[in-house]
Amino acid sequence: MNKLSQLPSVDRLLAEPRVVELAARFGRAVATRSVRAELDVARAAAKAGGAVPDSAVLAAAVAARIELEMRPKLRRVLNLTGTVLHTNLGRTVLPEEAVEALVMAARSPCALEYDVETGGRGDRDDVVNELVCELTGAEAATIVNNNAAAVFLLLNTLAQRKEVIVSRGELIEIGGAFRIPDIMKRAGAKLIEVGTTNRTHARDFAEALRPRSAMLMKVHTSNYVVQGFTHAVPEAELADIARGHGIPLVVDLGSGTLANLEQWGLPHEPTPREAFAAGADLVSFSGDKLLGGPQAGILAGRKELIAKIKKNPLKRALRVGKLTLAALEAVLQLYRAPERLAERLTTIRVLTRPEADIRVQAERLLPILQAALAAWSVTVTSEPVTSQIGSGSLPVDRLPSAGLVIRPQGKRTGILHTLEERLRRLPVPVIGRIADNALRLDLRCLGLDGEAEFAGQLGQIGLPR
Repeated sequence: MNKLSQLPSVDRLLAEPRVVELAARFGRAVATRSVRAELDVARAAAKAGGAVPDSAVLAAAVAARIELEMRPKLRRVLNLTGTVLHTNLGRTVLPEEAVEALVMAARSPCALEYDVETGGRGDRDDVVNELVCELTGAEAATIVNNNAAAVFLLLNTLAQRKEVIVSRGELIEIGGAFRIPDIMKRAGAKLIEVGTTNRTHARDFAEALRPRSAMLMKVHTSNYVVQGFTHAVPEAELADIARGHGIPLVVDLGSGTLANLEQWGLPHEPTPREAFAAGADLVSFSGDKLLGGPQAGILAGRKELIAKIKKNPLKRALRVGKLTLAALEAVLQLYRAPERLAERLTTIRVLTRPEADIRVQAERLLPILQAALAAWSVTVTSEPVTSQIGSGSLPVDRLPSAGLVIRPQGKRTGILHTLEERLRRLPVPVIGRIADNALRLDLRCLGLDGEAEFAGQLGQIGLPR
């Protein structure tokens, strides 16, 4: 008998209960495409001399194909890397207030550019303008889609075909090859470097000023630290120099925070309010990262400068939508009650999570992971580890934490990479990191809400190859 004649028809496979169920969820077109694809695979195998699978086997393969094809690319993961604000894992986890605001804005029409009081057209920046000004001390503010866009927009507006004076030691590069000199060039501004990598003085700025100078710019080196024989010009001195020549002082804080982190035992990070108190005219910072909100770039400062920036045609290309503004407004509202911020703002809550609590959680999960890896020729221990804040924030500072550390027995170092891959392939991928011949799972970001989910899927890791 011809093997190919034993293959079920497309209609027969579409009538299999599991395929019927998935067709109802994802559509008959998706199911039909997957059925035809699996029949092509089976047909090629039969022609090569292989056995012909029965309908049940083919239906299972079709179901697996459909589920894999329709699985979202943007998936939830468990971040056990030890980096709290992990750029590749989406940085900030939003607080519930922001999530609720996002859902509201997604489900309903909302007053984005509509003034409910007058019934006329509104300005979308008005959603958060008053809050930003209240929390920073600025006169006005505008929002774009990230801080890189904010820097580009302010340069293109205020310094096109003019010169911007920056300390050589502040010409940063951040992730994705974002470099301040490149952004200046694209924005149409000419960079004037002053000082040296490790030391820049007030006289360096003063001597560089000329008729085509558009601004003095100070860039917070949030993702690295130069130590030793160093000197940077304080913002107050720069503000005096800029004011004396009738040009603005612009401060790019990069990561940005609106609170004094030292109150929770975290290292100090400069705030927009501090920059304005020192005499800055315009400050740019991120809405995500340390601020704890959605990805956004916030420009705040003197009213006339913000007005010029908002008139730039590029502002429309870089503006944010209602979802970002809804989440940002909700997060900014939390800052109005600073005494409750550590409880309500997810970023601060994770960063200040007590080491003792994490250690207890590690001890609780240790025997569960040991049992799941009993056949893997590895040792699993609970150990102190150090977390980092991430996303270019406070690069040399570490947070004491605890984690589960997996080491190979003998010289089977390749087993760590196999296990790391298996963890990534769990229903909710577990993302750890391999360092010093060990797979390290830092539990700082796991939290009690993720513990049961983490433990419950460890049994699906399987046996080593």
